Amino acid sequence: MPAVDRPTPIAAVLGQPREGLSRHTFIGGNLFIIRMLNRYRYELGVEALPQEMDAAAGATRRQLQADTASVSIARAEIASGRLEIDVAVRNLTGHKLPTGYPARRAWLHLVVRDRDGRPVFESGAVEPNGSITGNDNDADAARFEPHHREITSADQVQIYEAVMVDAAGVVTTGLLRGVRYVKDNRLLPRGFDKATAEADIRVHGEAMQDADFTDAGDRVRYRVDVGGAVGPFRVEADLYYQTIAYRWAQNLRPYDAAEPKRFVSMYESMAESSATSWQGTQQRRGRCKEPRHAG
Repeated sequence: MPAVDRPTPIAAVLGQPREGLSRHTFIGGNLFIIRMLNRYRYELGVEALPQEMDAAAGATRRQLQADTASVSIARAEIASGRLEIDVAVRNLTGHKLPTGYPARRAWLHLVVRDRDGRPVFESGAVEPNGSITGNDNDADAARFEPHHREITSADQVQIYEAVMVDAAGVVTTGLLRGVRYVKDNRLLPRGFDKATAEADIRVHGEAMQDADFTDAGDRVRYRVDVGGAVGPFRVEADLYYQTIAYRWAQNLRPYDAAEPKRFVSMYESMAESSATSWQGTQQRRGRCKEPRHAG
């Protein structure tokens, strides 16, 4: 913590300059907002230098990709014209992942390609507006994507998130209206026992009954009908993350006030880069003469 050689305010709002301060850095996972602050620095009154914000963004990306989670293809086999894939994801942090403000979410993106590189199957693709293809909540604010043990179609996606409802049981992104969770399948930290956890931090939804969802991680099975596609097939699995999920931004649109209008405008201008990959692509290649043969 290097010492600051001049009086420095301890807060941007009403912070009085003080002597004897030292610099310190907390690196979280908020890469998107760091980039937003840097891009709209004049409108938002950011005093940090552009290169300082770039350095913070780079450090955040490195932490996300190296120290936050791991994803791997545990199994990929072809039988009777179907490709079965087990994807394993593990939380490397000491808290639920994602943590903090419930606008954050992480999800699995899986692509299967044939021998010519053409996609045969894809789950969890990101749209240019920041939404996730197949996610029920992005398509309809009143619904939400359940936790999946097994995925068999492209309109299913494994999303790790906390979803709230209001007193009437309606899905909401309003913190003042949310009274309980109907889904909380955020990845668990090591040592977390979902069977004995306190009520205010426990797992909610289908993940509670999923034997493959534990403090050791989550294991999701994909069953892909490859049809007449010809292998060898290449399987690519990534774990993605958003600081501000699509629905959380879009639900601000009806408010007739300058602040939400400005934020939604900024979000939409950067939505295409709102998702960050935490893990480089993992690949498992299986060779077979015909899709129905073991590969």
